Amino acid sequence: MVSVIVLGLLCGALLGFVLQRGRFCWVSAYRDVYVLGDTRLFVATMVAIAVQSIGVYALAALGAIRIAPVPFTWVGAIAGGFVFGIGIVMAGGCATGTWYRVGEGLIGSWIALFGYMLGAAVMKYGALKPLYDRLTAAKGPDSFVYQSLGVSPWVPIAAFALVTAWAVRWHLRREGGPMPGLPAKKRGLNHLLFERRWHPFFTGILVGLIAVLAWPLSEATGRIYGLGITTPSANLLRYLVTGDLKSIDWGVFLVLGIALGSFLAAKGSGEFRWRVPPAKTAVISLIGGLFMGFGAGLAGGCSIGNGLVNTSLWSWEGWAATPAMILGTWFAAYFAVVRPMRAAGAPGRGAALRQGA
Repeated sequence: MVSVIVLGLLCGALLGFVLQRGRFCWVSAYRDVYVLGDTRLFVATMVAIAVQSIGVYALAALGAIRIAPVPFTWVGAIAGGFVFGIGIVMAGGCATGTWYRVGEGLIGSWIALFGYMLGAAVMKYGALKPLYDRLTAAKGPDSFVYQSLGVSPWVPIAAFALVTAWAVRWHLRREGGPMPGLPAKKRGLNHLLFERRWHPFFTGILVGLIAVLAWPLSEATGRIYGLGITTPSANLLRYLVTGDLKSIDWGVFLVLGIALGSFLAAKGSGEFRWRVPPAKTAVISLIGGLFMGFGAGLAGGCSIGNGLVNTSLWSWEGWAATPAMILGTWFAAYFAVVRPMRAAGAPGRGAALRQGA
């Protein structure tokens, strides 16, 4: 149990620290493509996928880890992914975004997190379990895309890495220089860790490397998987309600570590403070969290489990759920952001949001 606690907290704290300092959130990555026409953060998620894909399959080739088949429950993946996409817009953050904002002191994220944990537990273990079983009964014949294509996994990995490298190069050439920032008040490592603005692509590389590290750390405790947020979050609530120690594994300490790492990063950068949302925002956050839990529980993963890990494995589950998440995000963003701005006579959704940023 000691190794479970230490290795889980260590990996989670690293991830939470990087996510907080890099302001890295999948809801922003998906939403900004539609609302702002900005693909930079989306490309950063591609960087994380590419890094993890290369690292995980390299470790598997060396015999350091084992990759288990991922069942392709296509109905659950698509339907759940879409619902999850709606939920992250309402909650104001994806699953990991909600966990790391808890560490920043945002009460609204605490509320969304409770909804997320409850929704996932109800879908996976509770009253909605019969619906879950029905919608995940139909399974595709293959777990992995490369199986269906009859090629080595390195073929899609190489193709995706090349596309990602091209997109990164295009963005960097367009930026034409370093990212702007405020005048430095700290020096040395303190400045680099807690003050300097992190480029999304740099953060994406770090997220990908931590995702690779998660595999051997997790497998060392008997859990054959990498990063995962939904099932550990549901298991944490299950343990708190039932006291069943069987619910506690490496993943539970991973998600607790995310909040811990984010707290350390926020305290070091002076960004931690308790913030209480208006009542209406709190209610919307709770409903959004429930949608996140229902959707991720049904889809077999959230923006990490499907949008980062299963995509990097080239599983059909990840590549079916992720586009559905993006469409759900755009659907909710239209009603939450785009339509109200049009009704208010805004000059253009991208320009208006940049002016207000």
